[in-house]
Amino acid sequence: SAATWDKVIRIEVVSGGCSGLTYQLDVEARGQSKPRDQEGVINGIPVRVDMRSYLYLAGTMLDFSEGLEGKGFHFVNPNASRTCSCGESFSV
Repeated sequence: SAATWDKVIRIEVVSGGCSGLTYQLDVEARGQSKPRDQEGVINGIPVRVDMRSYLYLAGTMLDFSEGLEGKGFHFVNPNASRTCSCGESFSV
């Protein structure tokens, strides 16, 4: 259960990439939250998102895939108006 985890996954949207915004995933200790962070549990995994990123991520699905380009996380973001060809960045 998520209650026994001592780490959380932080999901952020930061400036970067060819489309202007990119996703960033980090692992943090449970006690490292900032005042405006939102925390929750997704499929049993504790996650943390800052309020600025939350606005970009609302409704986003995070998937893990293994394809020709290798394995990794894939964001399906309904708020993105454009993504780059490599899928690493987006704009709204």
